[in-house]
Amino acid sequence: MIPSVIAPDFSGLPKLEELASREFLAGLPKAELHMHLDGALSPAMMFSLAQRNQVKLPYTSVEEIEAAYQFKNLQSFLDLLYQGASVLKHEQDFYDLARDYFAKCKADNILHTELSFDPQTHTDRGIPFDTVISGILRAMDDAKTEWGISSKLVMDFLRHLSAESAMKTLEESLPWKDKIIAVGLDSSELGHPPSKFTEVFARARAEGYRVVAHAGEEGPPAYIWEAIDLLKVERIDHGVRADEDPQLLDYLQKTQIPLTVCPLSNVRLCVFDKMAEHNLFSLMDAGLRVMINSDDPTYFGGYLNDNYFAIADAFPLTRKQALLLAHNSFTSSFIDDVEKQEFIDQLKGYAENFH
Repeated sequence: MIPSVIAPDFSGLPKLEELASREFLAGLPKAELHMHLDGALSPAMMFSLAQRNQVKLPYTSVEEIEAAYQFKNLQSFLDLLYQGASVLKHEQDFYDLARDYFAKCKADNILHTELSFDPQTHTDRGIPFDTVISGILRAMDDAKTEWGISSKLVMDFLRHLSAESAMKTLEESLPWKDKIIAVGLDSSELGHPPSKFTEVFARARAEGYRVVAHAGEEGPPAYIWEAIDLLKVERIDHGVRADEDPQLLDYLQKTQIPLTVCPLSNVRLCVFDKMAEHNLFSLMDAGLRVMINSDDPTYFGGYLNDNYFAIADAFPLTRKQALLLAHNSFTSSFIDDVEKQEFIDQLKGYAENFH
């Protein structure tokens, strides 16, 4: 079941063809659908938690950690990500990490987020599943109570591990399945096609989980087809290589399967050499349902607003285009249509009253 399409209606809104200023983008109501919680671990928090939990890192300062954030490809990033995750040991650590992200949501005017977590990153080193999810859920509840931020939780499987490991994680999640909206697939894409996890995703769908998957970031368009045909995904995370297959572009346009695009991530991981070469706008022009996300914000140089700013610095981004990106972020979420319409009404009200 692909997220419902609510057609954008910007009729009557002022100055739609004007370029979107940073002020306009900063206050824009928006949702984020592709953000990995482990990828929101800042160098400062990594260093602090290492000291709190007596974890030895190969760095003697926050500055040394920041200097290590130079990536040649997806794998070089993942190596550092998993090293950093070793500082997370206790429920309070996961709470602190999630709360720090929600504070950024508040600052970036993110009204709804669907954050991903990777249990295997932690259970494989002896941290109980319940410890990981309990801290995150507590932060989600507090963010709703204190800041009014709506959120859902997506559980990703690590594709470089075996399908058997993914199935074990799926079974561990079942006592919590009323707290997890969807399952996904991330980590090293090349050499680990979606077809490797066909049975796992079939079981997840049978258990009532919605399904997403990373595909078409480093992997070829064939991986996007596999995610659609075999895993039956409702959203594609990344998907920027879809433009290499005209038939796939046509299919994505007709079905409106969303693509959760992450501009800063794509440049930092060398999917594109520079932001001016990004294909976000060509995908939009082809009628695809795309939106902007931050992926792993502390590793890739920015949270959601920073991604909007980077696109606006590299391209002539109009208010109408920015509104469409934000509109798509709400309509592609896993909330019900009534909630979606409430957020969209806030978006239109913002555009109407912005001065």
